[in-house]
Parts: sequence; C-alpha cells; structure tokens
Amino acid sequence: MECLNNQRNVFLVLIVTFTLFITYLHYSTLPQIHELHNVYAELYYLPILMGALVFGLKGSLLTYAGVSILYAPYILLNWTGSFSFAANKLSHAFFSGTIAVVAGFLADREKKLRNQTEKDHYLASLGRASAAIVHDLRSPLITIAGFANRIHEEKGDIREESQFIVNAARKMQLIVNDVMDFAKPVMLDVHQEDLGSIIKNACACCSAKAEEKEIDISVNIPSDTPMVSVDGLKMERALVNLMSNAIDASLIGNRVSVETEVNRYHLEIRIRDSGTGMDRETLENIFIPFYTKKSSGTGLGMAIAKKIIEEHKGGIHINSQEQTGTEIVVKLPNKPI
Repeated sequence: MECLNNQRNVFLVLIVTFTLFITYLHYSTLPQIHELHNVYAELYYLPILMGALVFGLKGSLLTYAGVSILYAPYILLNWTGSFSFAANKLSHAFFSGTIAVVAGFLADREKKLRNQTEKDHYLASLGRASAAIVHDLRSPLITIAGFANRIHEEKGDIREESQFIVNAARKMQLIVNDVMDFAKPVMLDVHQEDLGSIIKNACACCSAKAEEKEIDISVNIPSDTPMVSVDGLKMERALVNLMSNAIDASLIGNRVSVETEVNRYHLEIRIRDSGTGMDRETLENIFIPFYTKKSSGTGLGMAIAKKIIEEHKGGIHINSQEQTGTEIVVKLPNKPI
C-alpha cells in the first residue's frame, strides 16, 4: 500500500509539472506564433490522460479544471474577437473536456473490473485452499473418530489403537503448521552458517522417507564451499520440502542427487531426480499455494520453500521433462544479506 501511494504521489508531481511547464510555454512564446501555441494546447492532453489513468474520472476532471484555469488568462489576454479564434479555443475546450470524461470513465470501469476479477480470484483461491485443507484433515479425523469409538466400546488393543490416534493427530498438526507457516511473514534469524551442514541435515531429515522407496540420496559438496549468511533452520526447512518432492516423484530404486556450485555472485544448490517429471500445467503452477496433484499433502511445500528462499534474496528455478526427471536450482547470494 505504501509503495502504491508513493507511485501515485510521483504521478501527481508529474501531472502538476507537465501542466505548469506547458502553461509556461504558452506565456513565454509570442502570441503571433500560432502554430506553436496550437501544439502547446494539444500537449495538455498528456496530463489529462495521466490523471485519468492514475486517478480515474475524478483525477481527469480535476486535471482538466486545473488546465482550464491556467489556460484561461492566456486566452483572455490574447482574445482577437475573430470567429476562427473563438471556434478554435472553444472546440479545444470541448474536446479536451470530452476526453477527460471518457478517459476517466473508462479508467474507473477498468479498475472496477480488475478489482472484481481479483476478488473472484481470491474467493476461488480461498475455496480451493479450504477444500484442500478439509480434504487433508478429513482422513486423520476419520481415523481418530474410528479408533476413539473402538476404545470407548473397549474393543481391540487399546495401546495399539491409541497409537493410531496419536499418529493421526501428528499428521493434523503438520498440516496446520504448514498452513500457519505459509500465512505468516518469514522472520529470518540470519547468521554465518556452513551450507554443507545445512544440506546434510536436510538429507538426514529425508533419509527415512527415501529408505521407504529404496532411493539413494547422493550428496556432493566441495570442501571449499564457503560460509553463507542464512537462517539455517528455515533454509533447511526449504531444502527438506524440495528434496521431499524429489523423492515423491522418484520411482523405487532411483537416485536423488544434491550438489553445490560456487561462483563469484551465487551459491547454487542443485537437486536432481530421474523420476516422473512434471507436465506443463504442473510446472506453471508448482509454486501456487495449495496446488498439488499428489493424493496427500496441502500443496504448500513448494510455496513455502520459494517464500523462504526469496526472503534470503535468492531465487529458485525448475527444469523438468516428463518421464525424464526434474532439476531444481536454488541460487543464494554469495555475500552477506
């Protein structure tokens, strides 16, 4: 909002400056040079259109009124009484006023349409988000309700069935944490950290998941990899999300490789898999919150990772081909943040 207000203030200064400069040209040029004065009069359309585009109908009308007030003394001082002079000035006033009204009206209509589109998009996104959250919470809720009812009826092994309830509650907690982490702003606690250690910790967090699919995680970190200014825990969280996606996309027995590359300006982390790859639709929407084609998960993992990386003034890029695999490239600045 502050940025938008600053932009509007800049345009306001430009409108006033253009208007005053054009008026100055009128008063500083000899009245006999009619061609130049006709050109100057046409230039008044610039601040009027700018007022319409930035401030809508109200802005264009106020600009038109300001132009008319500044231009009127010149007309009165140089009034010749001839029909052609009067017709020229009156027609210019009429057409510039008409343009001010039409341009302002169209700008206001476009703004209303854009706001309505954004509102519809927000409501649609909210609906998709709600549906995704409800879908992911429904399964553990059913588990909790089912086993709680069995315990209440004193059926089965209470110890075993209570463990199912605990596991389901933990899954719900992870879902809620994902939503909360995405909703709140990222607050970084930046220190000089060993990037290699961060990557290794992320790999260790994903090791159990990789073992379930018999996937080998290959790590290649040069010994001269420099220290980097990051929030170690949050960067580890981002890398875990990215590696977890790579493991999900891999087939049984595949390999996921993680390596780093250092140049003058960036530290690069490359995560490669030889799994199913992504189709065009998935690749275009992968960072959209709650977008997922997987049967489980909130679809927030990639969005959270991107958010964390960008807060570190870094970037993330994905190369993927269907049935070939995916490469995720994370770039971090090779200097203090």
